[in-house]
Amino acid sequence: MKSLDQKLANIKADSSVRDFIIADAKDADMAFGIRATGPRSYLSEKGAVPAQFSPEVWTREEFGYRNIPEYMDVIREVVDQGLVDIMLMSAYLNEQLTIKEGLFQKSHLTPAARANDTTDVWAVRHGNYIKEPAQTFRSASIDHIQCGKNECDRSGEEFPGANLGLYSVTFVNDLEQDRKTLQEFKAFREEAEEKKFRYFLEVFNPNVPTGIPDDKLGEFVNDHIVRSLAGVTEAGRPLFLKIVYQGPRHMEELVQYDPNMVVGILGGSAGTTLDAFQLVHDAQKYGARVALYGRKINNAEHQLAFIQMLRYITDGVLPPEEAVRAYHGTLESLKIKPTRPLDDDLVLTDQAMSYGGGTPVKRKSVHPAPTLKKPAAPTSRPQSAKPKDSCGCSSAKSPDWPVKENGQPDFAAMTSAQRHAYHKARLDRTFG
Repeated sequence: MKSLDQKLANIKADSSVRDFIIADAKDADMAFGIRATGPRSYLSEKGAVPAQFSPEVWTREEFGYRNIPEYMDVIREVVDQGLVDIMLMSAYLNEQLTIKEGLFQKSHLTPAARANDTTDVWAVRHGNYIKEPAQTFRSASIDHIQCGKNECDRSGEEFPGANLGLYSVTFVNDLEQDRKTLQEFKAFREEAEEKKFRYFLEVFNPNVPTGIPDDKLGEFVNDHIVRSLAGVTEAGRPLFLKIVYQGPRHMEELVQYDPNMVVGILGGSAGTTLDAFQLVHDAQKYGARVALYGRKINNAEHQLAFIQMLRYITDGVLPPEEAVRAYHGTLESLKIKPTRPLDDDLVLTDQAMSYGGGTPVKRKSVHPAPTLKKPAAPTSRPQSAKPKDSCGCSSAKSPDWPVKENGQPDFAAMTSAQRHAYHKARLDRTFG
C-alpha cells in the first residue's frame, strides 16, 4: 500500500494519530515556463545533462535554471530518499517518469499530476495574466494523466500513469466568474468519477481585489469550500484539500467543521527557511494533515536536507528554529553557501500566497518555538525517515552535549559549540 493511502486510512480511523502527508510539488512547468525547474545551484548527485550554450550568446551565470533532464534527476533523487508521500508533476513529466520509466512501481510514493491550469498560474515572464480574474482552463486530460494517450484502456483497474490529480479553483467574489468556476469543477468531478480518477482540491485565495478585508478572506474561502462541497457525495469528493494557511482560527474552523474532510496547506512563495518550517509546524498544530511545498523545496539550497527537516518537524523531532539551525549545519558540512546568513534565515516574513509572489515584510512569530518532543512511533513511514535515536546517530559513548532525564537533547543548556556538535552528529548519519 502507498504511504498516502495508509496515512489517510489512519487519519480517518483515529484523529489522534500523528500521521502527516508531505507532497513535493514539481508541477511548476505548468506555471512558470523556463524558470519552473528552479536554480541550477542545486543538482542531483546522480548526474546531470547540462544544456549546451553558445558562448557568444550565453554565459553559465546568465542561464541559471535547470533543464528538464536535470529537473527529472532531482525528482528521482527525492523519490529515492522516500520521505515525501506524493510527487506532483505536470502531465508531461508524469508520462516520462511514471509511464515510460516506471519510477513509482516499487516506491511507496504516489505519483500525481496537475489536472488543470487556471490562468492565475500563468506566471510567464512579461505576462499580465495573473493580474486578471482567474479563468478556468485545462491543458491535461484525465486519460493523458492515467495512460499517456487520448483514450485509456479501461478493461482493468490499473493504469500505467498517475491516478491522482490536483484540481484548482479560485473564487474572486464575482457571481458570473465564480459560477463558471463551479460549473467547470462539476464537469471535472463527473468525468473523474466515471473514469475512477482520484483528485485533491486546491483552493487559492482571490488573485484580484475583491473588496473583502484581508482578515476576512479566510471566512470567505472557508464558506466557499464547505458550500461548494455540500452538494457533492462521497464518490465525487476530493481526497483532501490544499489551501492557503489563513491562521489558526480559520484552520481550526474548517478542520472542526467536518472530521471527514482532510485539510492541507500550500507553501506559497519561497521566503526564508523559518517561513517554511514555521508554516508547516503551525498548520499541523491547528489541524492540517497535509503540506504541499513547491517553490519552498525547489528553491532550497539542498532539497534532500530541506525535506528531511520538514519530516523532522512534522514527526515532532525538531521545532522550527532548531530545524533551521540544523539545516544550516548541513549546508556548512556539505560546503554549500546558504542563500541567507543564519540570522536572516531565522526571520519570519509575510508572504504572498500566489504564483505572482510579492515583497516579503519582516514580522515576529506569533507562536513561540515549542520544546522538543519525543518522536512518535512511525505508522507507514519508511525506516529511513526516523532517526535511530534523538540525534540520528547511535553511539555507545556519552554525547558531547547536555541531555534531559529522558535522554532527549537539552537545547536550552547547550552552548553554540555543543549545538553544532549535536546537529553535525545527527546529520552526518543522514547525509553520509
